[in-house]
Amino acid sequence: MNADPTRLVVVSAGASNPSSTRMLADRIAQRVTSRGREGGHDIAVEVIEVRELLPELPQALSSRFMGPAFTRAIEALTRADGIIAATPVYKAAASAAFTGFFQVLEDDLLIGKPMVLAATAGTSRHSLVADTEMRSLFAYMRALPVPTSLFAAPEDMNSEGLGSRIDRAARELTALMAAGFADAVRGDTWHHYSHEFGSAANAEASVDFDSDLMKLATGGTLSRPKSQEKAE
Repeated sequence: MNADPTRLVVVSAGASNPSSTRMLADRIAQRVTSRGREGGHDIAVEVIEVRELLPELPQALSSRFMGPAFTRAIEALTRADGIIAATPVYKAAASAAFTGFFQVLEDDLLIGKPMVLAATAGTSRHSLVADTEMRSLFAYMRALPVPTSLFAAPEDMNSEGLGSRIDRAARELTALMAAGFADAVRGDTWHHYSHEFGSAANAEASVDFDSDLMKLATGGTLSRPKSQEKAE
C-alpha cells in the first residue's frame, strides 16, 4: 500500500438518517475502496453530510461567509483526489440543499477533480437528472464526472443492473484517481484556465442603486436638474 492514502470525499445530500441517497453513496465508496486495494492503493474516505451544514447555508449563500462546518467541508474537497456526489431528486431536480452547497463553493475548487454522480428518487421518471442537471453543474465547475452516472429508484436498490453500474463507475473513478489526474491538471495547465467568472449571484455588488433607473424601479422619483430648478 502507498504511505500517503488517496483521498475520496463523499458528498451526500440525503435528507434523513439513514437515507437511500447515503446508502447508494456508501455502496459506491465501498466499491471504490475495494478497487483501490486490488490495485495496491489505500483509499481514505471522508463523508460530508450536507444536511448537517444547513444551519450555515443561508449565511454562506447571502454573504459568502463560511462557518466552521463549511470550512471543514471545503478543506476536505480541496484535499480530495476523487469525489462521490449524491443527491435525492425532487420535482425532476437535484435537492436545493445539494445545489446550494456546490453553488457556495469557489469556481476553481473542483477543477480536474474526478467525480461519480449519483441520484436517488421515488420513481424512475427522474433517472436523467444525473446526466442533465448534475453533469452540467460540474461541467461549469470544470470537474471531471466519470462517463457512468448512477441513479436508483426503490426497485433498483437490490438489482444486478445497479450493482454492475456501480462497479463500472468505481472502475472509472479509481483509474482517474490512480493516475493523479487532478494533480496533473492543476500542476501543468492551471495557468491556462480562466479564473474569473460572472454570475447573477455576484452581480449585486456592481449595481448602482442611486441611478435614476433604480430609483424609479423602487418607487422613488427622479431628481430634477439644478438648471431646471433655477429656471422655475
